[in-house]
Parts: sequence; C-alpha cells; structure tokens
Amino acid sequence: MSDWTEKYRPTTLSEVRGNNKARDQLKEWAQTWDDHREAVIVHGSPGVGKTSAAHALANDLGWPVMELNASDNRKADVIERIAGEAAKSGTLTAGGAGRRLVVLDEADNFHGNADYGGSREVTRVVKNANQPIVLVANEFYDMSQSLRNACETVEFRDVSKRSIVPVLRDICRREGIEFEEDALKKIADATSGDLRSAVNDLQAVAETAERLTVDDVVTGDRDTTEGIFDFLDALIKEEDAEGALRASYDVDENPDEMLNWIEDNVPKDYEGAELADAYGYLSNADRWLGRVRATQNYSYWRYATDNMTAGVAASRRGSKGGWTRYGPPSYWSKLGRTKGTRNTRDAIAERIAEREGTSVATARREILPFLSAMTHHCKNRELTVRMAAVYELDETEVSFVTGSGKDTNKVQSIVADAEELIAEETVEHSGGAFFDAGNSSDGNTAADTAAGDDETNDQETLTAAADAGTDTTTTESETAADDTDDGQSGLSDFM
Repeated sequence: MSDWTEKYRPTTLSEVRGNNKARDQLKEWAQTWDDHREAVIVHGSPGVGKTSAAHALANDLGWPVMELNASDNRKADVIERIAGEAAKSGTLTAGGAGRRLVVLDEADNFHGNADYGGSREVTRVVKNANQPIVLVANEFYDMSQSLRNACETVEFRDVSKRSIVPVLRDICRREGIEFEEDALKKIADATSGDLRSAVNDLQAVAETAERLTVDDVVTGDRDTTEGIFDFLDALIKEEDAEGALRASYDVDENPDEMLNWIEDNVPKDYEGAELADAYGYLSNADRWLGRVRATQNYSYWRYATDNMTAGVAASRRGSKGGWTRYGPPSYWSKLGRTKGTRNTRDAIAERIAEREGTSVATARREILPFLSAMTHHCKNRELTVRMAAVYELDETEVSFVTGSGKDTNKVQSIVADAEELIAEETVEHSGGAFFDAGNSSDGNTAADTAAGDDETNDQETLTAAADAGTDTTTTESETAADDTDDGQSGLSDFM
C-alpha cells in the first residue's frame, strides 16, 4: 500500500487545508516577487502542510522546483553549489520568465559548529538570490536573526479538528473505506493539529479493519512538544504552581535554556513584589544549576526546574490578561555579537597551550591576561614583537592581546617584524641546510671559511636583535646553552 500522505498531497494551493490566511499570504508573495525580490520563511509545527504548500504553489504557477534538505546537506559549499546556483540561474524552457522555486526544507537546522558556515552561507544566498526561495522551518527562532531579517515570514498554524476531519473523510471515500464519523473525530483529536500524523494514523487503522469504528482507533499519548511561547504564556499568566511544573515537561529546552527564557520575559508581566519573589526563585534555580555544573550530578536539575516554574507561578499576584510579545533571551544575542571575539581568544589560547604544554583553560584564564598586561597598547615593542613571533599572531590577534587597533601602522609593523624574526630564527636553527656543502673537504677551504664567517655574522645580528637595549656579556656556559637550543622558544622568551 502506497503512503497516503504522498498519494493525497495537495497539488494546488486550493487543496491546502486549515491555513487559508497563510496560503493566501504565500500566493501573494509569489505573485509580487518581482517587486520585492525577497525570500520567504514558512514556519510552523510539523505536519501542518508547509512543504506541501510550497510545492503546490510552484505547481499553480508552473515553476519547476529545486529542493534541498538542510538536515542532509549542511555544509556551506553544498549550499553554494546547489541552492546558490539555483537561486542565480533560471530556466529558459520552463516557468514564467525562466522562473524556478528553490525550497530549502528544515532551514532551522542550520546552527552550531557542525554546519561549517551553513547558516552564514544561506543568508548570503538569500540576499543575493535572483530566484524566489522558500525556507521551511519548524522553529522560527532557531534560525539566525540576520537570516530572519532578510526574509518575509508566513506562519502556518496547527490544523484545527474541523479541518482535519473532512480530509480524512475524503480519503476514506476515495479508498472505499466504510467509517464512523466519530472514529475520524477521535483520530483528529489525538493528533493535536498535525494533519500528516492524522493521515498516517488513518492508514494504519484502515489496514487492519474492514470498517472503521471508534473501537478500532487506539490512541496513545503522542510525543508532542509544547512551544516555548505557549509555555511562557501558561507559566506567567495562567497555571498554578503544579500546572506550571507539569507544563515544563513538554518543553524541548534544557533547564539552563529555560532559565534564560523565563528570566528575560518575566518582567514583561510581573512588577513590584511579585517580580522580586519570582527573581528570588530564579536565583535559587541558578544555584542548583551551578551545583550541576560543579558536580555533574544531573539529579539537581529537578530542584532547579521546581524553582523556575512552580516558584515563578506561585509569585503571581492577580490575573494577567492580554497578549504579551515574548522574545528570545538577550543573552543569546550577546553571545552572537561576541562570537568573533571569543573565537579569536580561543584560537590564541590553543596556540599558547600547545606551545607551553598547558591546558587551554589555563592559557585562557592565566597566561593571556599576563601577556595582555605586559604588552598593553604595544608599549613594550620588542616584547610584543617576540610574542607575535613565538605564537605566530596575525594583526587581529595582536590587536586582541594588546588592545590596539588591528589596522594601525603600529600593529602592522609589529607583525611584519615578527615575520622577519621567525625567518631569521628558521635560518639560525636550520643546521646549515641553507648553505651549499657540496665542495667541502677535510680541510677548511676559503668558501667554508666565508660561509662560517657569514653564519657567525648572522648569529651575531640575531643576538643583537633579540637583546637590543640590554648590555650583557655572553659567557661560555650561555654559548653552550645556545648551541643546544632546539628552536622551541616559548613563554621563557619573555622573561
């Protein structure tokens, strides 16, 4: 038996059920695309018809479709090759004016280090597209803010029971299945607005029953996830302590993330003493989360969750009506703004850790501040040059450590001098690999003597460069130490 969700997938927008307003918005976006030339994000819960609507739209307009699933192809080069090319070039043989529709499904899956720049590349493709693009997403706020700002948005809501039942009834009639109306209503009730799941459930029941009755419909608790905004509304405005705690069980957020959501949005409805009490409970929750991080004992999560849900709900005084615009935690946007700086810091710390034989955390916490204090604003220029040479720092990294502007002549000259110093040390520690020894003999020839003199002069020049401004006398023991130097200079160079 074929998959009924595919067999009865809508072929035109008029067949898309339960989201008439969103369907009309999507059609208007496509028809006026030449005027605004923006991509559109179609978002909503799974199974409400987002991807089907995109394909139905293309069918109505006679546009060929190129579809890319973000879960399967998430690297930036793949997106550039497939979505980028599709967005840049149309077809001359199909579609109005060579138009085609690019559908990027599960677009909210572009986040984290695993994407290798995927989210950034999608944003670039969207902004430069010469073809209409539909990005399909379940979680709108899982997408980057820059990507959301570059697109129009169309929200598909959960399909109501009164819209699901007619679809099931129509499928039964086409398949020649006898049914009780209440059986269809029971399936619709159990799927919580997910039309695709309702069709799947209908097919599963129909395969084992000649006539579909209420008794044939066996439903269990479906694995559903409550949206974070619905949870915030219930926690802050509606539920008592026990109800708020139970509502948190259906939210797909860990306690750390949930705490960030709650603490940023509570002040939008609470004030005065109730806000103070709520923050007291949130403070307790944060202490328990700290114990989890310190001990790795995740049983403490329950106490954190109790405080941030039941405690916050119990702090409410009076009813909270109306609609409130809740938003993602400001902490996340701060992390986004400082991501480049943190990446630079971590790259330097990793280099220091490898060179000095310590952990990255120690390098970041103890050595980096030490270096920053010694080379502040490049005032000790010689030391700054040595630091840049030892750890092979570029302009951005020298600027980060010293606090100077990376585009200043001072920083650029320091990096240039560091590169020269690295080259000199490479020659010094080459063991004569850069000199021609082909004509050497048992006795010292004039060429050997000249080469030796040149090497001596090079070493004297390097020593003078390293010890500029310092009047010291080289002893025989120090010379012997220099002879055994393996070229692995590190933090000791600064002392």
